[in-house]
Amino acid sequence: MVQAVSIKNVSKNDKSLEIEWNDGEKSNFHFMWLRDNCPYGVHPTARQRSFNLLTVSNNIHPKTYSITQDGKLEIKWSEGEHTSHFDPLWLRNHCYTINNKKPYTSPYVLWDARLKDDMGKVTVECEEVMNSDEGLIKWMEQLHHYGFSLLHNAPTEKKSALKILHRISHIRETFFGTPFDVINIPKPNNTAYTSLGLRNHSDLPYYEYMPGYQFLHCLVNDAKGGLSLVIDGFHVAKYLKENDPSAFEILAKTHVKFKDNDYTQNKIRIFHSPMIKLTKDNDFSEIRFSVATMAAMDCPPNEMEKFYFAYKKFAKLVHDDEFAVKFRIKAGDILSFDNRRILHGRTEFDPNSGLRHLQGYYSDRDEILSRLNYLKKIEI
Repeated sequence: MVQAVSIKNVSKNDKSLEIEWNDGEKSNFHFMWLRDNCPYGVHPTARQRSFNLLTVSNNIHPKTYSITQDGKLEIKWSEGEHTSHFDPLWLRNHCYTINNKKPYTSPYVLWDARLKDDMGKVTVECEEVMNSDEGLIKWMEQLHHYGFSLLHNAPTEKKSALKILHRISHIRETFFGTPFDVINIPKPNNTAYTSLGLRNHSDLPYYEYMPGYQFLHCLVNDAKGGLSLVIDGFHVAKYLKENDPSAFEILAKTHVKFKDNDYTQNKIRIFHSPMIKLTKDNDFSEIRFSVATMAAMDCPPNEMEKFYFAYKKFAKLVHDDEFAVKFRIKAGDILSFDNRRILHGRTEFDPNSGLRHLQGYYSDRDEILSRLNYLKKIEI
């Protein structure tokens, strides 16, 4: 983001104004874009656009334009007897001429098993988060950039994580309840509620918008076994793309059917989605992977074998120890991770050797990103 800039000269083209900046850069702003983004067309407190673009014609243009004494761009429009004033710094920061020339930079730090030797990058103390915005920013930046974080020394009373999570925002409710108890129970409606090992997976992939973040708060962990595992799904997908592009392409395009048959609520949840999703910049957006909740594949017959070869290759990678960080979660820890990036699992534990009780919560990506943007005073 530009810190200081001034307008050197303004000239008019057929459909736009060209601005020459004091640092030599040039910008073109279309007339319609300038009229649509007039700062006087924004509600002063709601900060939302109140101007209706349909009230002006496609031929709107500046009658006059000039640089004011305080350095702003002034435009008197051909319609509506309206005058706009644009701050030069705002114009420069929103210059689509310059911004579209910039190469995309991913915010994600990809990692593998070697991160286990440098866990300080993804750990934070509960006291930091609760007592300062700097600590809260640290936690959320770990979640955004690395996809997971381990918060230490939280209280161990039931539901006590709510106060910590509310430092970010509200919690997303699901049919599991808030919080949901991850504990060995008879007749479970989910294998998480057993002592069995859990293969690495995403939670709730049968939801159209599966939860963005999951928080697992350890109240007690005295049982033998039960190591936690986290895997950077984006890193695994990148590895697959580099080493087997055709398999990557198949998983990025083939829709997989995920399902949940919930006898406790008399509901059947179904959603189709590729396992790998990308953004407009071809960065990773989402990994949706769960062997347990994947339904029978129904892709065209001529694609079935190729899909299974690609699927098996990806499944093998997400269970490869070279990509996994393993650790024992302890009482007072909150394991937090991006559910649409990080695959998580656990090893089997012995329920007769001691109690293992976690409480889980969900939140959406938007809540963390919007809170982080606000605290960092992101210009929009």
